[in-house]
Amino acid sequence: MTIPPAILKLMGAEVGGELVLAVRDGTLVASPVKAEHRRYSLAELLEGSEDLDGLSREIDGFGDGEAMGKEVL
Repeated sequence: MTIPPAILKLMGAEVGGELVLAVRDGTLVASPVKAEHRRYSLAELLEGSEDLDGLSREIDGFGDGEAMGKEVL
């Protein structure tokens, strides 16, 4: 089914988005599927954080040199 972009905008839907189709009193009703917000676990949020300490040590001291041009210190 092709729905004009202007109608999709009025519906709060996007091109390529999913619609739920229902028949109510003999009328076809299309409603956009609301995207669920993903909930992340603490383990997922902290994934890779063990590398941050090494990265911090690696870049430590980069801002200690003399200005070479018109840098704002």
